[in-house]
Amino acid sequence: MTTRVNDFVIKIANVNGTGSASANGLLMKAIFRMGIPVVGKNFFPSNIQGLPTWFEIRVSREGYLARSGRVDLMVAMNAQTYARDLAEVSAGGYLIYDSTWPRDKQLVREDVTVIGIPFAQLVNGEFENVRARVLMKNVCYLGALAALLELDMQVVEQLLKETFADKQKLIAGNLKAIELGYQYTKEHFTCPLPLRLEAMHKTDDHVMVDGNMMAALGCVYAGATVGAWYPITPSTSLMDAFKEYCERYRVDPDTGKHRYCIVQAEDELAAIGMVLGAAWNGARAFTPTSGPGISLMNEFIGFAYYAEIPAVLFDVQRVGPSTGMPTRTQQCDILFCAYASHGDTRHVLLFPADPAECFHMAVAAFDLAERLQTPVFVLSDLDIGMNDWMVPKIRWDEKYVPDHGKVYTREQLEHMQVFHRYTDADGDGIPYRTYPGVHPKGAFFVRGSGHNRHGDYTEDADEYKDVLDRLRRKHDIAKELVPAPVIKARKGVKTAIVSLGSCDAAVREALDVLAREGTEVNYLRVRGFPFSKSLEEFLSQHDQILVVEQNRDAQLKSLLLLETMVEKNKLRSILHYGGMPIDSRCIVEGVNRALAKPAVA
Repeated sequence: MTTRVNDFVIKIANVNGTGSASANGLLMKAIFRMGIPVVGKNFFPSNIQGLPTWFEIRVSREGYLARSGRVDLMVAMNAQTYARDLAEVSAGGYLIYDSTWPRDKQLVREDVTVIGIPFAQLVNGEFENVRARVLMKNVCYLGALAALLELDMQVVEQLLKETFADKQKLIAGNLKAIELGYQYTKEHFTCPLPLRLEAMHKTDDHVMVDGNMMAALGCVYAGATVGAWYPITPSTSLMDAFKEYCERYRVDPDTGKHRYCIVQAEDELAAIGMVLGAAWNGARAFTPTSGPGISLMNEFIGFAYYAEIPAVLFDVQRVGPSTGMPTRTQQCDILFCAYASHGDTRHVLLFPADPAECFHMAVAAFDLAERLQTPVFVLSDLDIGMNDWMVPKIRWDEKYVPDHGKVYTREQLEHMQVFHRYTDADGDGIPYRTYPGVHPKGAFFVRGSGHNRHGDYTEDADEYKDVLDRLRRKHDIAKELVPAPVIKARKGVKTAIVSLGSCDAAVREALDVLAREGTEVNYLRVRGFPFSKSLEEFLSQHDQILVVEQNRDAQLKSLLLLETMVEKNKLRSILHYGGMPIDSRCIVEGVNRALAKPAVA
């Protein structure tokens, strides 16, 4: 293999429940601290322990953050998956395994260099506790990788001190295990490998963070004070993070009184009901969940749409249908959320592409929900929500003021002869609301049943249609309020990619690959629904539009056909739905097929 500096993929195969996540995270963060762009993808089972787990680290001097579709260095620590792990290694790559135990002679590839290091033997001689031996074996391979890749050991030591600041024994034990792997590898193998690390400065002003944590932080900055949820993978950590932030920043220092309310409900149906009750009373309230939770919430979602109650729902999408694969990623709730609940409904959707946008779109979601008086969905996914991404540090506008929309004050109600909850006074489809208890003239109840513009119960056809037509006008107004699409285009190019969410990193890398091959493709990333005028114009300007998404049924493509005037024969799908995050290679191959070009080897 030719020398490749800061441009390779490491994949670590292990067993769930053995503490490998700590070692893997330490490795990735150490590379990041060296100033080298890096991203990690954790592929873990949905049980507690015992099943195979993998962690994939991509080192990219160019800053690419999607999976590359190759594996250059495999650390095979799970004998049960050894054959599969060996098969994944790209030609010319390397495989490291625990040579404490003999390896089946059939598990050999001539185009892969195998490096045997007796990790178990090394740690068994130094650690007496059985559990410690299991944990330290994983830390030991970190030391071996440090030697083989020229990882900065001072950075590793500093990270350990930060991680275990109040546990000196853990620092000493981890350093010992790392040193065992490092010294053995230095003594028995040529170091470094042709794959190696070299310090850069490309991570300056960046952080490593996951999307759920950033969405929770966005909720805090947006002024959310109420959260209700029922635990479900992969969204639970969003509420865990919100709770930690609130405990730190939303407790009165003098009285100890909590300035927030977090409720773990008995189920998702109860959770959304609590959110709507709090939001109707004027609080900024939200619930994090995933596809199965949205299924249970549907009746209340329709109620909120019709009664016009603001609410924010974070749908961290996972593989379905049914229970599906809870710890794998997909974008399979797009249509489901766009038209959630029975009857004629249309909802506002936001599509973050990374953890940084999870923060900003969380803030935007609360403003949109209150301005439009409607539920707003933030559609993240497991890849964004639970994996650490390298993103620019957040810049916050200290002048930000929450947009609470049209709310009559006590003084305004006092000078009003009568208040009608569902009257469109301004012609934009959005009525005025009041907070209950502010004034006797205000609204003290809402109607999920048929009602007219005055808020009175009705079964009159014309009065019912009047309200439904106004709700549609409100949805049309939202087209220019949701985040605008991101467009990368050159005049004269007639082929385009349209995509959304976590596909973005892979699409942008694919565009670079295609450009190097001489193929120019324009790109539009959808960030919100309903679709804006600029999206309609983009579609009309191209002859062939390739819709890249992570689901089987081409849901974004279907939504484009339903909600725009695009000609059906213009659209063609590039689909990825096996549960693993999309990589650039499948997009390049899809584009080449569409353009009748041979696939790149």
